[in-house]
Amino acid sequence: MRRLSFVALALLLPVAAVHAEDDTPEQRAQSAVRVLNEIEQAPDKSIPTDLLRDARAIAVIPDVLKVGFVFGGRRGEGLVSVKNPDGTWSNPSFISFGGGSVGFQIGVSKTDVILVFRTQRGVDSIVNGKFTVGADASAAAGPVGRTASAATDQQLKAEIYSYSRARGLFAGVALDGSVIKIDYDANQQAYGKGVTPRRIFEGGVSNVPAAVVHFRDALEEYTAR
Repeated sequence: MRRLSFVALALLLPVAAVHAEDDTPEQRAQSAVRVLNEIEQAPDKSIPTDLLRDARAIAVIPDVLKVGFVFGGRRGEGLVSVKNPDGTWSNPSFISFGGGSVGFQIGVSKTDVILVFRTQRGVDSIVNGKFTVGADASAAAGPVGRTASAATDQQLKAEIYSYSRARGLFAGVALDGSVIKIDYDANQQAYGKGVTPRRIFEGGVSNVPAAVVHFRDALEEYTAR
């Protein structure tokens, strides 16, 4: 079994490295906007409006690469914004996203992942630089539709709703154990040297790239309904 895990890791790391190097921060922001637009414009298959409106933070990770051979792994890069005290959305910090899984699986696939944070505890962990889904805050597969009425009792107690989309299908998904880390290199490329996540979230950056502004504007549009 250990040998199989090494095979999965060997498959995942080179492809993930190419995937990461190909995307600039601006391209990652553009991809995140595309994911938001495509999901929210799908009739009756979007994230419930009331969940988005009440969210404390939202992370969008496009094209998460998943490689599996009995043992599997996932790797992606995206953005996360937090809600300001006045209800507007902050400039986003760039993040990396990864995790492992065990079970019968083989092959390579890409999925879009969205995480909706419902409490301040998860936001605080992100600001500190690293966050583990399910450990730093409880998580559940999120309900899909125009309202949150389809949520179960278990979902309603979760601090994070998680979603994924693969091959056009969008649904809630359990992502416990996945790790979110601040991508300091991408933040430096986008905002300049020495910029901390807290400074980004609190509006202490200037010369924000246009693609990043578009991501923030898209969040404003879809959470103001």
